[in-house]
Amino acid sequence: MPAPATTDPIALQLLAAQQDSPLLVALFDAADQLQFANPAFRSSYNLDPDEQLTWAELMTKSYTQGTGSLIQTLDFPAWLASARSRRGKLPFRAFECDLCDGRWMWMTETVRSDGWMLCVASDITDLKSSERAVRQARDVAQRAAQTDGLTGISNRAHVLLQLEQHQAQLRANKTPCGVVLLDLDYFKRINDTYGHPAGDTVLQHFARTVHAALRREDCFGRVGGEEFLLLFPGMDMDSLTTTIPRILALVSDAHPLPLFPDFFYTCSAGVDLLRPEDDARKAYHRVDEALYAAKAAGRNRCEWAP
Repeated sequence: MPAPATTDPIALQLLAAQQDSPLLVALFDAADQLQFANPAFRSSYNLDPDEQLTWAELMTKSYTQGTGSLIQTLDFPAWLASARSRRGKLPFRAFECDLCDGRWMWMTETVRSDGWMLCVASDITDLKSSERAVRQARDVAQRAAQTDGLTGISNRAHVLLQLEQHQAQLRANKTPCGVVLLDLDYFKRINDTYGHPAGDTVLQHFARTVHAALRREDCFGRVGGEEFLLLFPGMDMDSLTTTIPRILALVSDAHPLPLFPDFFYTCSAGVDLLRPEDDARKAYHRVDEALYAAKAAGRNRCEWAP
């Protein structure tokens, strides 16, 4: 894809430098679609000059074609959900990753206030193998500590930590944040009727269905059993009012059990906005009460906290 047009001499020098640089440089927009990549990045990910994939499509291409990022998993949807649960949640993040061509890279992600993300990767393959093994083991342990083992999304501790962080951001710069507690309706009946493996399939389907409908900056985690927490940074009441029913409709329209094609399920939601006087416990308690109200009002619906 061509570099953006500019006449500024310093900007031209910068653009020329990254064209020849061995660093992998890529720019993604707020919808997480690739808008610019230098030759080193395009070569590493086997991208044509005009390809503008989303990040999820780029990872899917890596996994299916064996180019770009090395993704070693037997459950790619769970891997993708886990990776998305960490991507773009902080203004800056750095981590190691392997490429399919054998290189070991130090990757940084810088997220601007408008949602655009700059990704830069440098080759650190020459680090001592012993140090590499220790760092990789650390990263695996950190991911495991943040990830729900069944669904691949954030676990309770990780999503509640993000709730605390967004509460702090609201106090610091008045950034609004929607909070939604979701619970699958009659889940015990699903386990009792179709068996626990089917219940696990439903939980996995739910996590992937909801995750696919979220923005990069949204946070999503399983807080226990069939209960899930959603955080929507920057969303106001009107946006939440249209977003949550759409998610509930995506869930209720699906038929995730191939052996039982008529089976479907629903979920209920308690909804609110973070308040400056809140702490994480108070915010969670309010949406929990709203969720119980949604259950009492007939399920497969959302209720706002008072």
